[in-house]
Amino acid sequence: MNKNILGCLIISLIFSLCSCSAEKKDKASVEQDTIEKSIGYQIMVQRATQAAIWAMPGVALVDFIKATRRDLGGDYGDVLYLTKPFDSKHGFLTANDVTAYAWSNISIANGPMIVDVPAASDKVSYFGSFVNAWFQPIEDVGPAGADKGKGAKYVLVADTYDGAIPDGYIVLKFDTYDIGFAFRPRLYNGATDVDAAEYAQTIKIYSLAEASNPPPTKYIHVNPIAFNSLPTYDHTFFEDIDHLIQNNPVRKQDKVMVTLLEDLGIVKGKTFNPSEIQKKAIKEGTELAWETLQTNFFTPGKTMVPLWQGKTQWQVWKFREGQPQLGFPFENKEKIFIDDRANLFFFITYLPKYLGGGTFYLNGLKDSEGNLFNAKDTYKLNVPKDTPANDFWSVIVYSNKTKGFIKNAPRLGLSSRNTDTMVANDDGSYDIYFGPNPPKGKEANCIPTGEDFFLLFRLYGPKTKDFYKTWMLGDVEKL
Repeated sequence: MNKNILGCLIISLIFSLCSCSAEKKDKASVEQDTIEKSIGYQIMVQRATQAAIWAMPGVALVDFIKATRRDLGGDYGDVLYLTKPFDSKHGFLTANDVTAYAWSNISIANGPMIVDVPAASDKVSYFGSFVNAWFQPIEDVGPAGADKGKGAKYVLVADTYDGAIPDGYIVLKFDTYDIGFAFRPRLYNGATDVDAAEYAQTIKIYSLAEASNPPPTKYIHVNPIAFNSLPTYDHTFFEDIDHLIQNNPVRKQDKVMVTLLEDLGIVKGKTFNPSEIQKKAIKEGTELAWETLQTNFFTPGKTMVPLWQGKTQWQVWKFREGQPQLGFPFENKEKIFIDDRANLFFFITYLPKYLGGGTFYLNGLKDSEGNLFNAKDTYKLNVPKDTPANDFWSVIVYSNKTKGFIKNAPRLGLSSRNTDTMVANDDGSYDIYFGPNPPKGKEANCIPTGEDFFLLFRLYGPKTKDFYKTWMLGDVEKL
């Protein structure tokens, strides 16, 4: 065959193959585009978005147990404790950096469990709560809780449990199998975080069936370990939802959403193995849910409301009327307050059953001119000498993106417990600075930022329940 003819045939064949390949790619792109524009796909995205908002509290609790297993090699029923406050390698939603918490996840799927909470001592007592899988507080512990500081054996049972329970227990009923608790120590008479750690190791967890001869509780010291329980808005968010569904009874109020989740591959009793198109819809829907909650976080009246209307930028959490008195179920006889619940648990955990005088939180999102705090500018807050906190006050910087600590920050916050190192003003007040670099000579009074941020100013042990009627914290000013 003539070489020229052969060459032409080869070129023609290559061109034909390339054309076929391009046609296949074009066809695949068209098919993908058609799927994404289809009603079925759009419905999946909508359901993923609403499911993510609906499941927000449950996902936050699931991430505690997942972090315990992944980062600590622990499991349900282990007590996690600190010997000093958190630092930036610990990922928690707006936790504080001034107290040595103790916390745990518990499952009652196999029967009732007992948590032995120690009595308050002359050095340490607890302020904290048991919550169900939806972060609904079921009961508080310690002097402000059911045991009144005398300590107690709390027995945690499913609300369907009909077995015998011996006398001497405080019985708590749950409509979920997954349960969590977080206890914050209050220190007295010169007690330290080490005392709090020793106190935490007197908490005992075991099953009711083993009550006559309980096995030893496993205690895990968290301080040296990078522990991250922050929810992430990617495929893991729906893996967490699947955990929530598989490991807990489906409550009556959740049946509709659980049914809709089947379109996304989550089915009670079956392995979660979403198709590629389901994965894509889940990704798109989860991102939209995050954007919605983020927008609500910064929109006045959605998640927070001004405390001193028209006078400062400080805000407080928004609670629907009657919810604090009911113990924050986020529902009433007619409705489930899904958006309210998601807006709040987007950035907090462990509400108390009884909202009282233990702590008071002020949220700072904007400077005195009404602009959101950013990473590049430096700001100043004056904390008055007469700040009405019986225990102490604290101000902490948090990431706008994660709602946790600023990653790799050398300092997370400052408090009146740091007065031995901070520089006071002549009138006894303290100027606290926030920014990428501390002003010269103000290093001890500066909290580094490094990214866009918000603030929580806490008063521990407010002197009165309505202290804010006679006292006001001034705005944060941009320098």
